[in-house]
Amino acid sequence: MKIREITDCIEAFAPLSLQESYDNAGLIVGRLDDELRGGVLLAVDVTEQVIEEALELGCGMIITHHPIVFSPLKRFNSASVVERCVESAIKHSIALYACHTNLDSVKGGMSWHLGQMLGITDMQTLEPSRTDASVGFGVVGALPEPMGTNSFFALLRTTLGCKAIRHSKVVKDSVQRVAICTGAGGSLIEQAAASGCDIYVTADLKYNQYYLPDGRFTLCDVGHFESEYCAIDLLFNILADFSKKISTFALYKSAKSENPMYYSL
Repeated sequence: MKIREITDCIEAFAPLSLQESYDNAGLIVGRLDDELRGGVLLAVDVTEQVIEEALELGCGMIITHHPIVFSPLKRFNSASVVERCVESAIKHSIALYACHTNLDSVKGGMSWHLGQMLGITDMQTLEPSRTDASVGFGVVGALPEPMGTNSFFALLRTTLGCKAIRHSKVVKDSVQRVAICTGAGGSLIEQAAASGCDIYVTADLKYNQYYLPDGRFTLCDVGHFESEYCAIDLLFNILADFSKKISTFALYKSAKSENPMYYSL
């Protein structure tokens, strides 16, 4: 089968037209009409360890959430991890594909999936697109029953594997209405406030942003990787039915997709 068949399946769910202007989603290494060799490995990022894993599993394609190439590469002399990964992928004929902000903004995408994992119901888009209200970033919804704020923190730690959670002052004893934006969601703090949420779960917040809730809700930073590790399961679900129809197509979840940030507790 051709790589195009895999990318068509993903893009039927999350069209590349939905990606942001700064993004580099899509096929980064390889050609759409190349034949897929072996299986497909799903990961959060392309790293040297993930490429080694693909070679061990005999995978001819790696699909990640984050694109390996964001800025133009001016040379290939193995001086950086990005260069080494791209060089290795080309050398071993491994196609690299990223499904990034298009997977973030599509209905049923990243924030929706994380909301489902946390048991959030009646979800709506937190910031709908100005041109298409059916897509946008983040979600807001409700837990079936109110939950103590500390219990909700415990749910986040258990569900997302968080070793630490940074948050603003806890202003409510219980949580029911929850806003979520996977990845860096600091730009949606006011949208979260307008949604009437009790807590806003996101990542990559800056110091001054912890003042912005101003007693209206709790702002919660669970970590970028922790909030987006669910991309592996989401991509797996998108491709699972397709893979069952093709006996030569094996689908793997990376065991070497690791958080580049470490915590000293």
